[in-house]
Order: sequence, then structure tokens, then C-alpha cells
Amino acid sequence: MREFKNIGIIGAGSMGIGIAQVASAAGCKVFLYDNSIDSAKKSLNNLEKILSRLIVKQRITELQKQQILHNIKIVSSLNDFKNVELVIEAIIEDLSIKKELFRKLEAIVTPNCIIGSNTSSLSITDLGSVFKDPTRFIGIHFFNPAPLMPLVEVVPALQTDKNLSLAIKKLLQQWKKLPVIAKDTPGFIVNRVARPFYSEALRIYEEQIADFSTIDQAMKEVGGFKMGPFELMDFIGNDVNYAVTVSVFKSFYYDPKYKPSLTQKQYKEAGWLGRKTLKGYYDYNNSVNHNPSNDVALLNEIFERILALLINDAVDALYLGVASKEDIDLAVTKGVNYPKGLLAWGEEKTFNWVMNTLDDLYATYHEDRYRCSAHLRKLASKGL
Repeated sequence: MREFKNIGIIGAGSMGIGIAQVASAAGCKVFLYDNSIDSAKKSLNNLEKILSRLIVKQRITELQKQQILHNIKIVSSLNDFKNVELVIEAIIEDLSIKKELFRKLEAIVTPNCIIGSNTSSLSITDLGSVFKDPTRFIGIHFFNPAPLMPLVEVVPALQTDKNLSLAIKKLLQQWKKLPVIAKDTPGFIVNRVARPFYSEALRIYEEQIADFSTIDQAMKEVGGFKMGPFELMDFIGNDVNYAVTVSVFKSFYYDPKYKPSLTQKQYKEAGWLGRKTLKGYYDYNNSVNHNPSNDVALLNEIFERILALLINDAVDALYLGVASKEDIDLAVTKGVNYPKGLLAWGEEKTFNWVMNTLDDLYATYHEDRYRCSAHLRKLASKGL
């Protein structure tokens, strides 16, 4: 098996420095590059403060802090990656910019160096097309914040060496992460399967069925989710969440199932991005944002409508070979903190219930967003 002791990280933003921390804590030597040396130094200073807080909370020792910082070296040029065994790119989600970077990088690193991208929504196969040797390229998608979130999606391109996925999976396990292997399709596992959590919540709001806080209340109190969809979108950032939605929608040839919301588009355009701007679906300058609902029937209706779409997309992902049943359920529980795996939830609620819920919605709206997966019908017919 390959050994990865020297790791290059490109991009010193929140994802880049987070991945650097993970690799460094596992004993790897990390070479951190960013276009702005000042940004890289600022990120490393912020990491030092985070580690100091972890010492206070007794999560790490002073020695561990010093080892993590000692293992990370800021470099001023991509040429400093000449002797690394693995490079992970974590820069802006722009296809042309990433491709140009990879062209430069391939001419610098050794022929045996593995190159990975942390992209959350771009095609790994498309990105891999710029390489003279695309067999060494692979998607390695961490979730933010990388040191805290256990899940990592490993996404081989069509051209990737068949053995590389398992080698990267083993490495990530050594880094104390939970890797899942996903097919290179739009959104991979999580950003594909989780779309209805946001899109159907926005649709319910746009139909004036319930306000933001009531929809969030339904998903938390009835469903057991740690955060409601509007709280989570405010946490992620409306600009980021909307961009992923648009990317998935376009990549699926404008399939109505993934249609973006005009409400979210307008909130993005207004600059109401969520917590980072102190205003999103909630006003973070105002402590009174939530108005609890006593309408139990309404809360159940909201929860079941969103859940049915989530399970349907998970079943469809399984049907189309995006990932294994185990990896799909692991992805949603460890990547977005769902209280249960969606396929396990489908078995619990029964797939017949999911099918009937979707068919009722389709009978009302006659929209493809509510079409039932062919595989879901098969599971329902078998009484599963």
C-alpha cells in the first residue's frame, strides 16, 4: 500500500487549514500554499488560537498543539510540492481556475504523486481531463469544519486508477475519518441526497403553508434533526447553498427535482446570507426569531413531506449505483448529522408509505419533483 507522509494543501481558507490540521494531527508533514502568504499566516494564527481553546477544554494537550503546528509549513510556491506524495486542492469552486492550477501542478510534482480535489459539486471526471496522467487524480471531499466532521467522500473519476480509492480510504481511516466511496455524479452522495431538505422546505414556505421557524420546528421536534433547514442554510450561507443547488440542477440537465428556489436566490441577491452577515432567514441582531407552533398536524405534515422526498432521493442514488446502501446512510448521518440513515428510515416507515406520500403529492401538483423512484416502487411492491 502507498504511504503518504508529506501532504501538500492548496488553499488556506477554512477548508484548507482544516484539512491541514487533520493531516498534521495524524503525524503527516503538511506544506500549505495559498496565493496570499498573508492569508496563510492569518489562517495558521487562527489555528493556533483554536488549538489553545482545545487545551482549555482538555481536548488536546500542549504537546499535541505544538506537534500539530510544527508539522504545518507555509510555502510560497507550488515548486515546494516537488517531494510530496499527495496534494489536496481546496480553492474556489471554479472549474476553469481549478483546471489551470492542475495543469501547473502536474508539471511540478513527481509522477507518483496523487492529486486530489476537495470540490463539493464539480465533476471529478471533467477536472481530471486536464491531466496527462488522470489515473492519479481523485475527489477527496471533506465537510466543514474538517477537523470536526468525520465524513469524507472519496470520488474516483472515470479515469482514476481502480486501486486508488481504497488507498485513499485507508489513509483517511488513519486520519481518523469515516470515508465513503461515491460515484462521480452531481453532488456525489450528500449534496445530491440532501437537496430536498432545503428545496422542499423553501417550497413549503413559498406556498405559505408555514413560516421559517415552524418548518424548522417540525424537522427538529417531529423528525429529531439537530437543526432545521432554514437554520442550517443560515449556518452554511445562502450564497454557498444556492451555488451548490444551481450546480446540481445544471449538471442534471435541469431536472425539476433539483430546481433552485427564487426565495433563496433573492436572499442571496439581497446579501442576506445567514449568520456571517447577521441576517438570513433569521435576524441575528434580534433574539426573538422563533414562534413555536401548537399545530401538531401541520408539523407532522411538513416533516413527512420533506422526509418522503429525502428517502426517495436516497433510494434513487442506491438504484443508480452512486454508492452502497451502507455508505449512503453513513454519509447522511455523519456528513449532515441526520438522526437516522435515510434508507434505514425508509425501511422503518415502510417504502409503501413513502411511495403513497409521493404519489399523493404528484396527484396534487403534477410536477416531476414528486416523481417516485422506480426502485422505490419495487421495494414497496415487495413489502419492504
